[in-house]
Amino acid sequence: MSEIETDTFLADLYALREIGRFRTGVHRPTFSPEDMQARRWLMDRLEVCGLEPSIDGIGNVLGRHRGPGPHLLVGSHIETQNEAGWLDGALGVVAGLALARAGLPVDVAAFADEEGHFSGGFLGSRSAIGDLTEAEIDAARNRTDGTPLRVALESSGLANLPRMRLDPARYRGFLELHIEQGTQLESAGLHLGVVSGIVAIWQFQIVFEGNQDHAGGTTMAERRDAGLSAVRLLAAIDREFPKVCGPRSTWTTGRITLDPGGYSIIPGRAEVAFQFRDVSVPVLERMEACLDALVRESNRRERCTATLIALSKAIPAPCDPTLMRALSEAAEQICPGRWQVMPSGAGHDAQNIARILPAAMLFVPSIGGISHHWAEDTSDSDLAYGVRALGAAAARVLME
Repeated sequence: MSEIETDTFLADLYALREIGRFRTGVHRPTFSPEDMQARRWLMDRLEVCGLEPSIDGIGNVLGRHRGPGPHLLVGSHIETQNEAGWLDGALGVVAGLALARAGLPVDVAAFADEEGHFSGGFLGSRSAIGDLTEAEIDAARNRTDGTPLRVALESSGLANLPRMRLDPARYRGFLELHIEQGTQLESAGLHLGVVSGIVAIWQFQIVFEGNQDHAGGTTMAERRDAGLSAVRLLAAIDREFPKVCGPRSTWTTGRITLDPGGYSIIPGRAEVAFQFRDVSVPVLERMEACLDALVRESNRRERCTATLIALSKAIPAPCDPTLMRALSEAAEQICPGRWQVMPSGAGHDAQNIARILPAAMLFVPSIGGISHHWAEDTSDSDLAYGVRALGAAAARVLME
């Protein structure tokens, strides 16, 4: 292995940033012209690094090492949230390029739609492990404009391509370098975080049925206001969840929709998109039991009936101990005493790949904890620490 070329690594990151640039960030939603341009750019860079590039029928880009193994799989994703950051995902893919350029026998992957622009989520990494059905592809729609996934694949020139499947026998594991998307590393003055596990996200819809009526003619005593019932339940959740959650649990109300949504109309229906996250299944189960009890209590007290609908319950993904040890040793080598072990509060492609391969992640700090926003940023020095530590860990694993 030769030295990691950090200058070339940073130049690649900055070049990719220009594709779909938005202010200081990037707007590169899945299968948009900018996203497809980025995938073509990546395939060119993979070729330059000596890998064999390909793209499959769901948009996954893979650069295969042409020599003998053992091999590691390294990567992430390159599409972005709308008008968002330039490092989320891209960092892990470009780091893979840097490791390949240094002569390490790695395959580099850019999985499609980790950001969930299409219903179903994690389309690329799920497809790569055989967990995405044709029926799911038929049903998937763009969450922003409703475009069917089949139409998007056709317009992107991907519709007639086969979907690749990863071969677990080829790899010793999967490594993903990523920004933290939080404040823990920066607050502690640390440069690197070795990820212990990736949270599971449990998602729900809560539907309130009231009575649509006139905002002036209906007295307050007569009303069945679905919006107010929703707000009161959400306030109760925020009051009670701290009693049952873990130290790094989070919960989020992502959307409240009132029907019909007029100034002068009492809403007869409210729909709430709600999720919570943790790395522990017992904690998740406690939070769900609390949520269920609060919905029952709401139905006892309120005039509007609430119905709790479970949409998805992912499984937490603990990182592989052997890969974690290699990352920890590399972190101590690169920045002694300036790293920590920590959980990931966000979901990542690694949690899907972990179902078929040993997988682990390495974090670098996010300035101000900002992510999913165009102001997302990390210092060049921390980016360099990250790719150097990733390379050192990969070399350790491949030599064992």
